[in-house]
Amino acid sequence: MDSATTTLPPPPPPPSSESAPLLSDSTLEQASPQEDHCVASITEDHEVTCWGCGLCLILSPYTPIFKCGWCGAITNHNARKNDNTYFWWRRLRDRCFVCVLLLFMLFIIGGGIWAIYPIVFSVSYFCGIFHMTTSIVLSVTTIVTYFLAAFRSPGIPPLIPWGSYPAVGKGGLDGYTFCNYCSKPKSPNSHHCRSCGMCVLDMDHHCPFIGNCVGAANHRVFIIFLISAVISNLYVSLISLFTAFRIWPPIRHVPIAVLNSPSDYMLVYSFLKDIALSFSTSVESLSLRGFVLIYLFLASVSVEIGLGVLLWQQLSYVYQGKTYLSHLSSRGTNRASKKDCQNIVRFFGCPYSATRCLLGFWNSRKTHKK
Repeated sequence: MDSATTTLPPPPPPPSSESAPLLSDSTLEQASPQEDHCVASITEDHEVTCWGCGLCLILSPYTPIFKCGWCGAITNHNARKNDNTYFWWRRLRDRCFVCVLLLFMLFIIGGGIWAIYPIVFSVSYFCGIFHMTTSIVLSVTTIVTYFLAAFRSPGIPPLIPWGSYPAVGKGGLDGYTFCNYCSKPKSPNSHHCRSCGMCVLDMDHHCPFIGNCVGAANHRVFIIFLISAVISNLYVSLISLFTAFRIWPPIRHVPIAVLNSPSDYMLVYSFLKDIALSFSTSVESLSLRGFVLIYLFLASVSVEIGLGVLLWQQLSYVYQGKTYLSHLSSRGTNRASKKDCQNIVRFFGCPYSATRCLLGFWNSRKTHKK
């Protein structure tokens, strides 16, 4: 990327002919007999107007990307606005994902109330009250954080003056590029999302399951939603497994005598076969409540694994002081970010005094490690 020469407004006019002395051609030749006078002609093909400050730039030929020497705005002549035909299709896809996820969460909550609450309250009154309180807190936290992550604006780049030389000072648009979709400046840490149709500040990624981008304004609440969802699914899997164990029909025809016999391949095979037969027999007599508990357990475990992997990836990027897009852009380069637990503390907005004792030993150990 070349730095273009900026042509500032013309200097004041020269003094009038009445006050300036006139020199003849012979006098000019005698004043500089050994100097060469070169006149450079600039064609119109090398003059480009900067989109940031409106000044005239003098470019070298074949310069597709250049930076203004006055305001610092970057212009890319190769950037073209892509076709946005599938914008409404992507928006419809995101809305469908949001509706499906909301129905799934409501089904988990409703199925848990119908299948788990009577069994837990039959164990003891204290267990029922504890389960009800925990379920309400986890459900409200998960749903509220999901709505905030899905319907809050992910963050837009700051609006700054551009396009006029008096309004744009020197270096006022340093590193800014022009977004061909939004037709306005785009800061260096912004990215345009074609699914949302807007530029997003500190964009991490576009999540179709929340129908929104994850950016500077909702990144924190998105990670809080992941933490709440992982804890909720873990609790649902444990409580559904406990309830299913309470109402499961007894497994009959288990050959206990096989366990006391010498180990043999055929004996072990027959033992496992009898257990599978007894298990299938007990499943046939299982009630509808038991099948709902089995589904709750399998669904919560699968969702918990997927969200756990996503949460670990997000926290690792926050620990490195990066986002997902910045991680992709820095791949293959020598740029190294500072990895520190203070990145996580600053991300969640915790005061340093509250974490001094907890992170002091960890950071000192990493600092003195050889």
